[in-house]
Amino acid sequence: MSAPPRVLTVAGSDSGGGAGVQADLKTMLALGVHGMSVITAVTAQNSLGVQGAWELPVEAVRAQYRSVVDDIGVQAVKTGMLASAELVETVAELISGTEAPAVVDPVGVSKHGDALLAASALDSVRTRLLPVATVATPNLDEVAQLTGVRVESEEHMRRAAAAVLGYGPRWVVIKGGHLSGEAVDLLTDGSEEHWLRAPRHDNRHTHGTGCTLASAIASHLAKGLSVPEAVTAAKEYVTGAIAAGFALGGGIGPVDHGWALGTRGQAEAG
Repeated sequence: MSAPPRVLTVAGSDSGGGAGVQADLKTMLALGVHGMSVITAVTAQNSLGVQGAWELPVEAVRAQYRSVVDDIGVQAVKTGMLASAELVETVAELISGTEAPAVVDPVGVSKHGDALLAASALDSVRTRLLPVATVATPNLDEVAQLTGVRVESEEHMRRAAAAVLGYGPRWVVIKGGHLSGEAVDLLTDGSEEHWLRAPRHDNRHTHGTGCTLASAIASHLAKGLSVPEAVTAAKEYVTGAIAAGFALGGGIGPVDHGWALGTRGQAEAG
């Protein structure tokens, strides 16, 4: 049998399994691609927050990346938590030498408000990482961190997109999930616009949404979809995952990455 499309996540480990590399690999499995990983940092993390984080040495990150790409190859790369300026610059250099689309999720803080990127690394994200991105997927807090633009309504999303595109990614998805009303995202390359709307689900268990969306986009790009097609399909997947999110621990539970496969329902029935 031929191998499925291959997608590489370059991100931190979430010990609670709801976000980070764990969420990325679950998403990739659900969407029919072969997920591979470069771990950039290890976190002690649960439904209540991040209790600790330890970044890996640059040489360990570089060795993981080269090991996978030089032997197995990739059809798409997704980045998440990169922790430090040194790691951001290393990963940007690696991606620039890889002939595959790159989805950059410029992770700054966790769902609980814990910092996952050193303040000193923001300039490296702007000048080194965003320029090599096929698609960048910042949420509204990350837009404010990177550009200073504060989005308080849909009307502000175009200005936010233009500010992010000014740093060089080919496309940007401005994620409007923190606004009230419908869950609306804006995908644009500066010339064409796609407004992606979905009903807002009354479910607080949304840990891992950003990682899941970016991984879903990368998975669909690896399967040969165009950027608008990939982002639209990813939005549908993550909307279903949010609707099926479940309680875990004493805080914010994860989205259900296996919702479309029906795996949890089968397990409960069994």
